[in-house]
Amino acid sequence: MLFVPKEKGQGLVEYALILVLVAIVVIAALMILGPMIGNVFSQINSSLGSM
Repeated sequence: MLFVPKEKGQGLVEYALILVLVAIVVIAALMILGPMIGNVFSQINSSLGSM
């Protein structure tokens, strides 16, 4: 029992790494899809403004 490794903080580090990975994927997706989404909202705005 003296040489049992402590794994208390290991789970927190794993969750932090997963959170960072998800954040990177979301940022990359927004950078790629951002202009296309902006164009859709601009088209909706212009079509609503012409009514």
